[in-house]
Amino acid sequence: MSTGQYNEVTEEEVSTMATATGLPGRLHHTAYVSRNLEATRHFYEDIIGLPLLATWCESDELFGAVRTYCHCFFGLADGGALAFFQFARPEDQALFGPKMPASPFHHIALKVDKATQDGIEARIAKEGIKPPRTYVLEHGYCRSLYVEDPDGMICEFTLDHPDVERINREQRGKAHQELRRWLAGDHTSNNTFR
Repeated sequence: MSTGQYNEVTEEEVSTMATATGLPGRLHHTAYVSRNLEATRHFYEDIIGLPLLATWCESDELFGAVRTYCHCFFGLADGGALAFFQFARPEDQALFGPKMPASPFHHIALKVDKATQDGIEARIAKEGIKPPRTYVLEHGYCRSLYVEDPDGMICEFTLDHPDVERINREQRGKAHQELRRWLAGDHTSNNTFR
């Protein structure tokens, strides 16, 4: 196996490292705070198409006080979920639910096929959601549909290029070299797919 901070790693080594280090199998869930769980439910279930799998209503002693909250899970195809909290007390909501930053660089990206992306895009349009709350970026190596949820979180629905396995293999082979180059000040684009 390669040693050193930035040595190139072969695909076989990546596979060996993944099993040797016991990497997590998949995302179980990611969690965010919602101001209005019904608006969140409508967006993720009715517009995006993720089923509401579970709603947990709980009170726990957390961080020095009893916190009462509702926790909803919306299912993904691989068994993972997007989860959202809403607190009963406005003080808890303010403490744990700061506003999402207005930045397209804070988002969650979910892999979709063409039919799923087309369906989400059609439901977004039918709902009347318009730019800048939704937009598409053609990265070349993937097509990304972005939409903002009711709390300002940006969700990306990513359709990979048909030749994604070759593209990923090539990128994996030069990932450390490209990072070194960029960190050294050479910010030339390496995206030949646009």
